[in-house]
Amino acid sequence: MVPLYWLWLALTASLGPDPGKELVDRLGQGALVMLLLCLSMTPLRRLTGWSGWMACRRQLGLWSACYGTLHATAYLAFLLGWEFARLATEIPERPYIFVGLAVLLGMVPLVATSTQAARRRLGSRWVRLHRGVYLLLALALLHMLWVVRSDLGLWALYAAVGAGLLLMRLPPVASTLQRAPGLMTRFLKKGC
Repeated sequence: MVPLYWLWLALTASLGPDPGKELVDRLGQGALVMLLLCLSMTPLRRLTGWSGWMACRRQLGLWSACYGTLHATAYLAFLLGWEFARLATEIPERPYIFVGLAVLLGMVPLVATSTQAARRRLGSRWVRLHRGVYLLLALALLHMLWVVRSDLGLWALYAAVGAGLLLMRLPPVASTLQRAPGLMTRFLKKGC
């Protein structure tokens, strides 16, 4: 998932018979992985009691948006050849393009309001706005499902992780996770 590694693969002609599509796919997966990692920070904080996880959350969200932007740019460059007029025929034939674009556009307000100053200025509205990331996750998974179609193994893994992260947000599960650090500490003190 490291772009420099992909660049090396491209320079050494190791990205397969369709390197542009391979790069588009890898960048899209990178965006999804970063989004899933971003969403895992709060459950990890609740589970471990360590607030250090939250320091990574913003960066992971920004990296997800960055990968998503690179994914869309690579699509435009390698698969459309910068022919923007083709989008008018591509979108009706391939609705996953519209869904992917919706995810990318939905990330713009999240990125724009990711600073501490924006959080203070928006107050409780900031939380409501950023909860929209769960809808973006669902749309990103739908986008990937329509793209992979026949090879559902990797999609199922991402969908299962996403579903698990969403389940951890439900109040009964979240409160259980909140109690987990104390349980873990007692367990470790007794000796495994």
